[in-house]
Order: sequence, then C-alpha cells, then structure tokens
Amino acid sequence: MLIDSGVIIMTKQGLKGFLVVLTLSLLISTNGFAQRGGGGGRMGSGGGRMAGGGLSVGGGFRPPRGPSRMWGGAAPTSPNFADRAGHPNAPHVHWNGQWIGHDSGRNDPRLHLDHPWEHGQFRGGLGPRHIFRLEGGGPGRFWFGGNYFSVAPFEVGLCSDWLWDSDDIVLYDDPDHVGWYLAYNTRLGTYVHVTYLGDASED
Repeated sequence: MLIDSGVIIMTKQGLKGFLVVLTLSLLISTNGFAQRGGGGGRMGSGGGRMAGGGLSVGGGFRPPRGPSRMWGGAAPTSPNFADRAGHPNAPHVHWNGQWIGHDSGRNDPRLHLDHPWEHGQFRGGLGPRHIFRLEGGGPGRFWFGGNYFSVAPFEVGLCSDWLWDSDDIVLYDDPDHVGWYLAYNTRLGTYVHVTYLGDASED
C-alpha cells in the first residue's frame, strides 16, 4: 500500500491481502449467524416458537421429508398437539424433523375418500425444494399458481392463523391416507390435510 499526497494507493498484492481478510471476516460472521438459526427463534410474525435445539417450530424451517407411515393408531377424540410450552395446539413439525400429530394411522375414518384423486394428482412438486406462496381463498378453497386445494373439514380450526394470501407452504405426500396431501406452513410450522381440487384448466 502506498500513500501519495494523502491518497491511499493499493498495490495488487495489498489488494489481494485485503480481499482475503474481508472474505474470511464475512465467512466467520455468516457461519455464526447460521448457527444461531438465522434469528428464527423469535415469537410473532415470521418467527419460530422456541423450545430449545431441534424442538423449535416454524420460522421458515422446511422438513427434509414427510412423516413416516403409521401402523395402527386411531383418531384422537380431543387431541392436544401442544407437546411443549410455546408450541402450537395444532399438528406441527419440530426442526429435528419430528412430525407431531400424524399418528391416527391408516384406518382413520375421517380421512377415507370414496373417490381419491377425483381431480387428478398435483404435479407441481412435493417436498422441501418446492415452496408455494398462497394467493387467496380460505380453508374451503385456496390456490397458488393456478392449482386449487381444500382443507379437510375437521381440520379447518387448525389453520385459522394462516395467511391465505401470503404464507408459504410446502406439500408432502400423506403415506397413510390415499388422496390426501399435507400442507405445511413454513411460517408457523403447522400442517393440515388437504385434497387437490384441480388446476385452472378445469374451470
């Protein structure tokens, strides 16, 4: 580095050294931010509910996979899904990938459909690599990207805090109930059963 009349002139070697130091500083600060979860532990709008480590809920987390198949089980009579202080009283997924509330098994009569896939199957992509922004409607009929869905009638109360015109969701296959998907809200960390009503071409 040279100083010429009060102006700092950086040589090529000095510039390289400066860039290396700057890059390392950014990497260290980014790594520290990522280890804190990016601030996803805040309560309220856009924040996750914290219960420590992998048991946090929401805050943008996307489960790496859907729930495992349940063998046996029965529909709960009056379920309480709030498994920990600060967790929602709705089916939800912990940051460690544990699905809370998906335990009624294949014989749950509430999830039996006489005509599964009546409007076809959703072809827009399932799993965490496919995020969809809700564009309108409500539990009875909501949409995004020209695709329409409906929440299971007995779960409408479980998604009363969803923002139907702006929340991001991820869809997962329900391994136990033919004709149903699990719509997971990334902001809240909660999910509900939904059926596909077809796309805009059917209107």
